[in-house]
Amino acid sequence: MKISTRGRYGIRLLIDLAEHASEPHTALALVAGRQNISIRYLEQVAVILRRSGFIRSVKGASGGYALARPAHEIIIGEALRVLEGDMLIVDPLLPGAKETRLQRCIRTTVYNRINDRIAQIIDRETLASMTGTIDPDESYMYFI
Repeated sequence: MKISTRGRYGIRLLIDLAEHASEPHTALALVAGRQNISIRYLEQVAVILRRSGFIRSVKGASGGYALARPAHEIIIGEALRVLEGDMLIVDPLLPGAKETRLQRCIRTTVYNRINDRIAQIIDRETLASMTGTIDPDESYMYFI
């Protein structure tokens, strides 16, 4: 499994919008400049994220994009799955397909465990955890 440019740029767009959440909206040209991403490609990614409910658009001369939900509610794994499809390292076994004992052993002891670890990591991270804007109620407090 390799995350494509669409997935990487989409996550960078979301993180950039989270970092600038204090602004009512941000023009894609500004994000493209800050992230050194092609504006045309970023527009395509923004359409996918908007249709999926991760970002919202503001039309007009001073329009732009903003997060549709708070950063602590947007899970990186959900966004990656919208942009990339499933996050499996190999295709799942087709219905009715036969596999040898060796193939089943490799699938259950290696591939499924890798898939589980990937899911654990990407489903634990939110935009807030990526930008340092974690909800104070969820942060750790240390006493000395």
